[in-house]
Amino acid sequence: MTEIAFHFNAPDKQAYACRFARKAINHGARLVILAEEAQLASLSPKLWAVSPTDFLAHSRISDGAQLVSAAPIVLTSSLQDLPHHDVLVNLTRQVPESFAQFARVVEIVSSVDEMDRHDARERWKDYAARGYAIARHDLNLKG
Repeated sequence: MTEIAFHFNAPDKQAYACRFARKAINHGARLVILAEEAQLASLSPKLWAVSPTDFLAHSRISDGAQLVSAAPIVLTSSLQDLPHHDVLVNLTRQVPESFAQFARVVEIVSSVDEMDRHDARERWKDYAARGYAIARHDLNLKG
């Protein structure tokens, strides 16, 4: 069964997604980051410039099959035609229809956007109603 984890209290969801992606890649995971097109456009440059000496290679689903299959991180607004189904980072406001094809789903929740927090509670209820156990990670408690 797919593992579901909510990471609460991210002051900047995209910055946290970059940090999470770096950590996951360093542990051998492959990620799909699901977001609206405008979010993906602003996330891509952040992945290329995680730090002055670090970047996270990634591809947009529209870059073509060869690039997408080689990329450890795939950015997409749809869960169609994906090369891998390891970890899904969901930056959208709803439960993705085909999330269960992934081994893990990570939901990143804002600390400042009240609507995002509300939508996260609804997603939590949806996953729980389907019988999924949910891990909770409060980022305020991390050092």
